[in-house]
Amino acid sequence: MYKLVSKIIVFALLISCSVSKEKKIDEYVFKRKKEKTQYINSYNKSLQLWKVPYKEEYVATSFGKAHIIISGPKDAKPLLLLHGMDASSTMWFPNSAALSKNHRVYAIDFLMEAGKSEFKGNSLSADEIVNWYTQIFNYYKFKNVDIIGASRGGWIATLLTIQKNSKIDKLVLLSPAQTFDGVDQKGKASSALFLKFFPNKNKFKKTLVAFSYYPDKINSTYKKQFYLANKYSKSNASFLQMTPFSDDELKRISIPVLVLIGDHDVINSEKSLLRANDFLSNDKTETIKNAGHFLSMDQANKVNEIIVDFLK
Repeated sequence: MYKLVSKIIVFALLISCSVSKEKKIDEYVFKRKKEKTQYINSYNKSLQLWKVPYKEEYVATSFGKAHIIISGPKDAKPLLLLHGMDASSTMWFPNSAALSKNHRVYAIDFLMEAGKSEFKGNSLSADEIVNWYTQIFNYYKFKNVDIIGASRGGWIATLLTIQKNSKIDKLVLLSPAQTFDGVDQKGKASSALFLKFFPNKNKFKKTLVAFSYYPDKINSTYKKQFYLANKYSKSNASFLQMTPFSDDELKRISIPVLVLIGDHDVINSEKSLLRANDFLSNDKTETIKNAGHFLSMDQANKVNEIIVDFLK
């Protein structure tokens, strides 16, 4: 699988070097100003789906500016939201109201992909990813936080949790990618790779069908933003470093952990939950019916209810 992915990446990078008359910009994620503008406009429209009052902030770090959407009571416990690959923080719109009721929510756009965070480097190692989030923690003077990670965000949330002197109290993993086990249904999941490197609307539709149980019910405004993220943002190989955590790494996690997957998830299967049960000392796992990899959208109300109860 990784050899295939590597070949696709090399070919895609060659394609990306083709000559274009459009004005290029000096930025990691987007190659052309017009494309970035179109994506940001779409992002802003998706953000209007946020169901509670919010504000946007930028935090300067040594790796670039972090964009963060903040909602919920000012004096409530911090809750960090880490989105899935190319989904951006706007993906949390079906969950924002429920999660903001008892927490001060901080939804952070990942630095190396489509969103409003701005990265000026070339790539980030796992240690540098930890460093970047640590700088954000320090800026807000977080002492104890809860964290929710979806898909790739789940892998990153787990990475942050296993660090020494972690400030994380509770961890929620929604269809975490490459965290407990490798990709379950490689054939179906590969649709996302082909979409990323050779984007068109037909491949986008196939990807939604593979990753969502109710693809036609995904909000059209958000759907457009997600498509533009795949169409315009730079492909990177950072996900290749995302290998399942070792037994010893998982055993380090003593805090309460909630792991949810959909019964039609192409990334995870029951094997992921079994491994979580084997090596996490304080975990709760559940399979959500009629949900795919995008379970926080497919079954938003059910997922919100379970998470809120867990975080009490």
